[in-house]
Amino acid sequence: MKISSRFTVAVHILALIKVEREYTLTSNQIANSVNTNPVVIRRLMGKLKDAGYIEVSRGNSGVRLLKPLDEITLFDVYNAVEVVEKGRLFQIHEDTNINCTVGANIQVVLEVILENAQEAMESVLKNVTLQNIVDKILVNNG
Repeated sequence: MKISSRFTVAVHILALIKVEREYTLTSNQIANSVNTNPVVIRRLMGKLKDAGYIEVSRGNSGVRLLKPLDEITLFDVYNAVEVVEKGRLFQIHEDTNINCTVGANIQVVLEVILENAQEAMESVLKNVTLQNIVDKILVNNG
């Protein structure tokens, strides 16, 4: 199981807008960087716009950031693109055999542990800003 790639693509979009801020970026140019269809980019940009992170102009006018990247965390992006609902990162198989000791108890036992694991992951995302990501990209490009 994987978290939807919408999350990492949204991070890519925001980082690209910041790094290429001297240029007017269109959804086609962003899609070229991500190596995906422009429709995917436009959908995600709509979600980022709704969250108040970007402003999108029609045509070839491009896109611009509305908030400094040091004010946007990975958790904010994660929520903006609706990756996973609270407590739903892990899917627990259902319809187990209640006549089996494991089948009757596995869901209850795993549920709390997996909710804690999701909270831990989300805590990490809350402590990383998009500016941290851009800084690392620029250092690696060095």
